[in-house]
Amino acid sequence: MLTFLQTRRVQDDATRAEVVDTAVAVAQSPSTLAGVRGPDPTAALQPVTEAIRKATGMDFIVVMAPDRTRYTHTETDRIGKPFSGNIDRALAGETFTETFTGTLGPSIRAVTPVRDGDGRIVALVSAGVTRTHIGEQVRAQLPLILAVAAGGLALAMASSLLLRRRLLRQTHGLGTAELRMMYEHHDAVLHSIHEGLLVFGKGDAAAEVVNDQARLLLGLADGPVTRSDLPVSLQRLGAGVVRDEMHVTPERVLVVNQDVVEHAGRRIGTVVTLRDHTELRDVLGELDSVRGFAESLRAQAHEAANRLHTVVTMVELGRPREAVSFATAELELSQALIDRLTGAVAEPAVVALLLGKVEQAAEYGVELTVTGDTLLDSTDPLTPHEMVTLLGNLIDNALDEVGHDEDAWLEVTVRRDDAELYMRVADSGPGMSEELFTRATERGYSTKTDHHGLGLALVRRLVARHAGELRARREPESAVIVRFPR
Repeated sequence: MLTFLQTRRVQDDATRAEVVDTAVAVAQSPSTLAGVRGPDPTAALQPVTEAIRKATGMDFIVVMAPDRTRYTHTETDRIGKPFSGNIDRALAGETFTETFTGTLGPSIRAVTPVRDGDGRIVALVSAGVTRTHIGEQVRAQLPLILAVAAGGLALAMASSLLLRRRLLRQTHGLGTAELRMMYEHHDAVLHSIHEGLLVFGKGDAAAEVVNDQARLLLGLADGPVTRSDLPVSLQRLGAGVVRDEMHVTPERVLVVNQDVVEHAGRRIGTVVTLRDHTELRDVLGELDSVRGFAESLRAQAHEAANRLHTVVTMVELGRPREAVSFATAELELSQALIDRLTGAVAEPAVVALLLGKVEQAAEYGVELTVTGDTLLDSTDPLTPHEMVTLLGNLIDNALDEVGHDEDAWLEVTVRRDDAELYMRVADSGPGMSEELFTRATERGYSTKTDHHGLGLALVRRLVARHAGELRARREPESAVIVRFPR
């Protein structure tokens, strides 16, 4: 129905344009002006207007005098009678259209003036098409309209079915209610879980999902997140499966897992989960320190037992003087180191760490020396625990590097003055280039295949937290140096 009404309106607009064009063309024709001025206007104009009417499809073309007297008409018995329509606007010089019920019934007509050479109005022309004619034209177009509408409806239905199939395929057959429920559950889970979650599609596009915890753990701002926005070690995860890897950021120690997501045998992306193990790692660091002290005590006990057996045997062999000399020499050497460290280092935890590392190094066959310029009145700006963690990791890393070498040695310096807190751990190893050292301080890298590679990464995290400086050098000897300005 709406289509029919729209067609009817369009047809009316087209008819108005046609009747105006026809009326104006007749009024401006020189033969019309000549006929009006002739002795018998009807005889001159009736054949001409009828021929034009048939050619243009008009239902009537009337040429009339300004007083409404018809000169022409489709029905000849109406010639000479007054025109039954509005002509006032035409007499004023205007061309206009109207819908009017005349002698032939309701019609759309146009009325326009005929002017002589001086511009005076000498006659009027009216051309029109009846509503009956217009209705026939519309009805003639109705089958085409219905056919087009049916075709459009069929196309719309086919498109709707194809779109539905595509949507069902992409949503795995889930309906709107199921999708809404899934979205609500999905959103609730993402905001409630205490693990960081990042979901990446194929390629290097921005992550499709980044939950609040992931932004918190990685220090990410609001907005899209790409792999280049992640810490360096996470950028190097690659595209494979990762299980429980430790990664160190400037603020946190994270356990990272990555899984590949596939559907119908086709890879569609990766899922990365993050767990915060910062506090756990700090506790494990303390445990490592305690374990190191225990190992040192064990080594000392083992060494003391060997010395005691030697002294007892020398006594049994009747050499008490040599036994006393052997026992006191070893005691004096150990006591001298203890006295020197306790006098130079005010923090007992650091003294215990250095003594323990000396014994641990000796067990590896490595000579560890604490330099004479070691002087530490305080661990500030570090806490004693942070100092033990930092220095212990540096010494352990150096021991791992040279522990299997012959004539290996370590040299440790710890000093605090008015300008800085200074630490230096040198060793007999080949050292690392600047590039290699930078990689070693990033999580995931280690020069040892049986090591997790977290020691130097934890050192870098601690140094960065206190705005310190961490660097390595190879000349004149291999050394790692840490400075904290005061």
